[in-house]
Amino acid sequence: MEEYFGNELVKKFEEMMENNDEFYFDTEELEDIIVYYLELGDFNYADMAVNYGLKLHPNSLDIKIKKLEVLLEWEDYNMAKELIDELKGSSMENTDFLVCYAKYYSNLGNPKKSIEICKKALELEEEENFLNNFIADEYINLGDPFNALKHYQQALKEDPTDEYSLENAMICFNDLNKSEEAIAFLNAYLDDFPYSEIAWSEYGQYYFNRKNYEEAIKGFDYMLAINSGAVGVYASKAACYEALNQYQKAIEVYEEMLDLEYTKAFTFYKIGLCYKALKQPIVALNSFQKSLREDPQFYLSMMEQSYLYEEMGSMPEALYFAKEATLLNDNNLDYQKRLAFLFIDAGKFEESLSCLKKLVDAEPSRFYNWYAYSEVMMLVGEYEEAVTVVKQAIKYHYRAELFYQLSNCYLNLRDKEKGIESLQKALELDSTLISDMQKKYPYIKDEVKEAKAKVKKRN
Repeated sequence: MEEYFGNELVKKFEEMMENNDEFYFDTEELEDIIVYYLELGDFNYADMAVNYGLKLHPNSLDIKIKKLEVLLEWEDYNMAKELIDELKGSSMENTDFLVCYAKYYSNLGNPKKSIEICKKALELEEEENFLNNFIADEYINLGDPFNALKHYQQALKEDPTDEYSLENAMICFNDLNKSEEAIAFLNAYLDDFPYSEIAWSEYGQYYFNRKNYEEAIKGFDYMLAINSGAVGVYASKAACYEALNQYQKAIEVYEEMLDLEYTKAFTFYKIGLCYKALKQPIVALNSFQKSLREDPQFYLSMMEQSYLYEEMGSMPEALYFAKEATLLNDNNLDYQKRLAFLFIDAGKFEESLSCLKKLVDAEPSRFYNWYAYSEVMMLVGEYEEAVTVVKQAIKYHYRAELFYQLSNCYLNLRDKEKGIESLQKALELDSTLISDMQKKYPYIKDEVKEAKAKVKKRN
């Protein structure tokens, strides 16, 4: 009834604004209207309601405090400070004002001052659950999970059903490495509130994180007994079975999930991974295909199909799906590496170059990215470009392999002097590679004697 009345007030206010009328609202009605807009996140209308309220009731402290809330939402801290200074003398016994006052300092990155104000507000014995959560959050901002935990637990005493306090208390226990205290706290809570969904979820997650998957499953089962529609819990339970290598049971849980989900692409993908682990590639492939029917751009399933086709010896299909997946996830370097490999395997050297270029740009510290890039450039006969690439690579990796490559490039470009010079450097760095390098780069074979002689003479 109150919600209906609140909406009727809002409707009346909005009609008034649209028609440029002026209606009378008392301060409580205006507060309800302002709170409605603040909760909705419509700060423009909240501000209009505040200004209209102050026009009707210019001395109303409650409406001025709502004005302060709007200013804080807009991050107008100069105006907010002016209003705080105006209100401080008359509102230090007002919880709403003290919350805004604390929020002002919190937003400015001064959690200590914010905590001090919240503790003063607690003396008024109002909104104690909210204030203890606020204080705890500020202690988290100070990197103090010990004191944060105290206040999350106090908040939970004020409202035992507060999921936010419970979840964050468990996070604090974890940050403090107090695992025994955490589970004791959770068990005590479950004794009092055995139908708490969030508590059972935390119980399952606690044991999952400690790799006690059997106990975690118990927690998730209790949670599902309370709420069989909790989709995320099915995923957690299935993950436990996967960790136990019980893939068939994991599949059964995922299949239960399918009946509850609106978007099923990820679940079919997970089912596919389980069948893949069970060495059933055809069924796995079928699951990945179902995933893509649900979401044609689900690149994880595309890439998994690529791997399966490769295992089955169907390299054109492996290349096709790798290419499609990489197009949708261009910044994934693992995908770029795989696509480059498949292009090279298919003899499509020129097409692999764009992948290899992305790899050296993104990971210049990885030697083999450069080595592969320059190698393919030489395979396609781009010796001048290969010289540029190898010189860049040498800035990061002063290795013999690169000087052998550089020598080969120069010799193919008929620049014998630079070719022998590079070969000398390669031999100085690692002469044990010469046999393999002669097989790879026949052009250097005839120049090895001369280069060795110069190295010997220099030494």
